[in-house]
Amino acid sequence: MSAPSVLTATTRTETGKKVSGLRKAGRIPAVVFGHGLASIPVSLDAHEFEHFRRTAHSNLIVELKVDGKDKHRVLVHGVQVDPRTRQLLHVDLFELKSGEEVTIEIQLHTTGESYAVARLAGTLLHNIDRIKVRALPENLPEALEYSIEPLVDFDTAIHLRDLPMPAGVTLLSDPDEVVAKVAPPHVVEEPVVAAVEETAEAAAETETEAQPEA
Repeated sequence: MSAPSVLTATTRTETGKKVSGLRKAGRIPAVVFGHGLASIPVSLDAHEFEHFRRTAHSNLIVELKVDGKDKHRVLVHGVQVDPRTRQLLHVDLFELKSGEEVTIEIQLHTTGESYAVARLAGTLLHNIDRIKVRALPENLPEALEYSIEPLVDFDTAIHLRDLPMPAGVTLLSDPDEVVAKVAPPHVVEEPVVAAVEETAEAAAETETEAQPEA
């Protein structure tokens, strides 16, 4: 996989209501934690982290430099956002341990062209866009690609079991779940109302013609 992104952080002593001062100063309170590791309260530069969120995959391994010296390999485990103002409130950073597998969700991306879409005017249906996997940190893919070329008709489906899993990555989602298929084009039926009106008009004309002259 690609080299990890880099984020900088500084240790913090502010907790509770005092963290509001950090946010006003353009920093985000965060905590680094992991299995069997002591938690480390830190703060992140708000602008730097916002840029990271816009450009990075959700499961990207990050090299976190704390106070310019200590380095930690982390994943962004959770982000707390104010639902009203959309301001970032807090970030959880999960520290990875060498030799310890982690469970995460990765995104699915399609490649190729489906005959049923290109030639039969079908609509590609993505039933799943993320799957759960387990792997060592160094084997974690940023995303998983699969081809939709096998979708040549409306009866064929691609299941999770059909996806090419990278070496060292274990699929945890249901392998029988349908990932993608193609729906046939929608056929628009002629409105029944028009046919009824035409029949009524024809019946009225017939009745008028059948009436005797006065």
